[in-house]
Amino acid sequence: MNNTQKKTGKPNRYKSFRHHSSVKGRFSKKRLDADLFIKKAQPVNETQYTASRVIKDLPVNKSIIANLIRKGYVSPTEIQEKSIEPILKGRDLMGLAQTGTGKTGAFLIPLAHNLLGKRPSFQILVISPTRELAVQIEQEFKSIALGLGLYSGCLIGGTDVRKDIMKLRKPYHIVIGTPGRISDMVRQGAIDLSHFSTLVLDEFDRLLDMGFSPDILKIVDGMNNRKQTILFSATEDKSQKIMIGKLLNSPVEVRLRNGNVCGDNIDQEIIRISEGEKKMDVLINLINDPSFEKVLIFDDTKHGVSRICRDLRKAGIRADEIHGNKSQNYRINALEAFKNRKIQVLVATDVAARGIDIVNVSHVINYQQPQNMDSYIHRIGRTGRAGKSGKAYTFVN
Repeated sequence: MNNTQKKTGKPNRYKSFRHHSSVKGRFSKKRLDADLFIKKAQPVNETQYTASRVIKDLPVNKSIIANLIRKGYVSPTEIQEKSIEPILKGRDLMGLAQTGTGKTGAFLIPLAHNLLGKRPSFQILVISPTRELAVQIEQEFKSIALGLGLYSGCLIGGTDVRKDIMKLRKPYHIVIGTPGRISDMVRQGAIDLSHFSTLVLDEFDRLLDMGFSPDILKIVDGMNNRKQTILFSATEDKSQKIMIGKLLNSPVEVRLRNGNVCGDNIDQEIIRISEGEKKMDVLINLINDPSFEKVLIFDDTKHGVSRICRDLRKAGIRADEIHGNKSQNYRINALEAFKNRKIQVLVATDVAARGIDIVNVSHVINYQQPQNMDSYIHRIGRTGRAGKSGKAYTFVN
């Protein structure tokens, strides 16, 4: 199908697209089998990938390569090596690989190269499910495109809408944002979606879920000059197959995992809470062990996150929290404090489970059993990143 056919086929294509919403966004009350949270880590060297070339041999601009080397890149990861050239050629692509394998670089490196020499006229739209991930993607783009005259804008909730409208009076090469704020800018007339020719959905399984899909569908409908679509995630929802098929045109699939399974380099255990035992006491005893250097704790609710953080602080543990009730500045500062080891523990809802790259997280703790396996996989994927080992504990009543 050529680009002209894409345009003429659009009305029927997206009418049928709207009838296939995922039901995965509805929480199931049935608890997962606790045995799913138990898995011994395999030796890291069994999971290492040996690239066929080094970074300097990638078919991209030399200044991009210099920026990558400056960032510490030595050789591409598997997802990068297998995705960069199809994206350079303008192919649609779906990439599926476990967390911490360099998926963000896999699409930003070739897209930055493809933007060189072009005017900043809103060519690429990147959408992520969380504010934190959107900010991280823009930071990564700026470091990859340093000194190349490529301009990016980030649109996320929790910031001043009027400032975003003013910001968009300046043209950008690439816009990165969350579905809600991008949709706001479209309704305000600050963004014309027809200008964008490339769409990237990072953590696409979450974006095509019921919570985000109405905004995503409207955005897709408005991108009537879309020529390239790129989807990346660590997990997939089989019920979204029809939706994905309507988004992609003869795509390249880079599938580096079979099903929604957890990284082999993460040691996963459960901690059973006996009747009459106080879960918080167990948690504090764990964290007081010297090996718990950098700990990420997940809870399902904002109220639960705040309560855990408060109790940890009372116990003298350096902790902070991020969730939807916190301002964007607060969330950014808490993440930075955690990254820089100013705090030992970060307590969060699933806003921190998707794509956030924090190096050397020693432990992930699920204070409650996750609602589904996808949530579990993304949560524990914050440890054991980039081939390193990690530990994950799940409390089970």
